[in-house]
Amino acid sequence: MDLFLQQVINGIMVGSVYSLVALGLTIIYGILGVPNFAHGSLYMLGAYFSFLLVTAGGVNYWLAIIISMAALTVIGMVIERIVFRPLVNAPHLNSFIAAIGLIYVIDNVALIVWGPDFKRFPPLYDQLYHFLGVTITLHRIIIVITAVVLIVLLELFIKKTTIGSAIEATAQDRVGARLSGINVTRVDMWTLGLGTSLAAAAGALIGPILLVYPAMGGAVTLKAFVIIILGGMGSIPGAILGGFILGLIESIGGAYLTTNYHEVLAFGLLVTVLAIKPTGLFGKAH
Repeated sequence: MDLFLQQVINGIMVGSVYSLVALGLTIIYGILGVPNFAHGSLYMLGAYFSFLLVTAGGVNYWLAIIISMAALTVIGMVIERIVFRPLVNAPHLNSFIAAIGLIYVIDNVALIVWGPDFKRFPPLYDQLYHFLGVTITLHRIIIVITAVVLIVLLELFIKKTTIGSAIEATAQDRVGARLSGINVTRVDMWTLGLGTSLAAAAGALIGPILLVYPAMGGAVTLKAFVIIILGGMGSIPGAILGGFILGLIESIGGAYLTTNYHEVLAFGLLVTVLAIKPTGLFGKAH
């Protein structure tokens, strides 16, 4: 029983990070209509930026997270302007190829700049707590709480701000939003920046627990796509719930089966859910 509870705690921690990554990818897809395959690479940049700010710059960890999110927001906006905006009227295949190309550009720039070596954060919030036979570090608690706070803040931003209302309106009806006077081109830019900032936050949060390296975003990208398809394409509640479900499945399955087949568990879950509900948990049939 202790092992099960321990893996549930670990699964919630990992799932909160997955939810943040998938949430950013979901809102980008909901507005631009293009899966950003480079999302994991931007998550990797968020981890590197926070690592460098903490280790080389001596910046407080929380401030490093905020700076990383701000930097990746700008990078996301630049990517929208330079890469995706010129392709807005082109076939979707062009945007897919451009997004895949971004992976190679970002990952190889990171490899050139920081090298292939694995980077490790200095010890942060590593106090241990014991409860009902479960051991958990303070940093894992911080990850879950911070992820929940960011999800709540995103919901408030979407529902309570003018920009958020414009994003929501564009997601519901792009043509209608344009006819009502909303600058959908600007909304695209805001959305990519916002989604990228969530990926940066996820990378900065998980960085002190995992090693930071140029290829760390590859597996996360695959799992984020599993999550948004599992939850229903474009569904924010689906992305959140799907992230936690995948985290729990991986953690519990890894403990009782093997840790070598996380991807098998992820895609096995996806196939099972789609066989029962082809639109995903929260998806709607068109």
